[in-house]
Amino acid sequence: MASADLVSTPFRLDDDLVSSYRRDGFAHIPSVLTAEEVERYRDAAARRYDADTGLAYAGNIFRQIIQVWKTDDVLRALTFNADLASIATQLAGVPLRLWHDQLLVKAPHNGAKTEYHQDAPYWPHENSRHSLSAWIALTDVTVERGCMTFIPAQQDRHDIRAIDLTGGTDLFTAAPDLVWEQRVTIPLRAGDVTFHNGYTPHTANANDTDEFRWAQVNIYVDRDLTFSGGEHPVTDGLGLARGERLPDAEFPPLPR
Repeated sequence: MASADLVSTPFRLDDDLVSSYRRDGFAHIPSVLTAEEVERYRDAAARRYDADTGLAYAGNIFRQIIQVWKTDDVLRALTFNADLASIATQLAGVPLRLWHDQLLVKAPHNGAKTEYHQDAPYWPHENSRHSLSAWIALTDVTVERGCMTFIPAQQDRHDIRAIDLTGGTDLFTAAPDLVWEQRVTIPLRAGDVTFHNGYTPHTANANDTDEFRWAQVNIYVDRDLTFSGGEHPVTDGLGLARGERLPDAEFPPLPR
């Protein structure tokens, strides 16, 4: 494996899984967390959700609470989970740092999908060799509860603008050829994780069930990327100039 010298943890991926991720732009890894870990982190997520004053929202689509590693010691442990960071590094093949974490919570019967989009166009990054998100299921996430669907092998598409998450056809307006591409839906058990490239198009269904959909997302980026000068909640106010590397104190290198 090309990235074998980048990690030293027992959670090792086989070459076929790494190759599949690099071909398709996503990977499903079951049972990364134990049942006990899931319960602990889900309880912490629910407490944080109840206490939140509104860091970031997206209408009825989901409630997004960013930078939980700075405000909750329990969720901080999930953000800095060594296995997750190791898996991300093996998949990416380059040294990584944390961009940010976030809780993505869909209330019961929220009535709104997260429409197809890529993640990376929203980020003020330049000279990035790779970025990927670990989407951590803290409850069972069926199709009816809002699991994700990916469009495989499109992660080299860097020509698509940022998409309106409420616009059902906006991605396909920006990239009409994607209408004809295969789509892969992946339900998750609690403790499962999907990793997806920052440029992999994806969507998530509405939560049509009577239970909350709890998930935490850890976003990992190239350790050596530079700041583009654009706006983003986690870099606004830091005084960064275009071309600077991200500071380690705010965007810690992982795994530690």
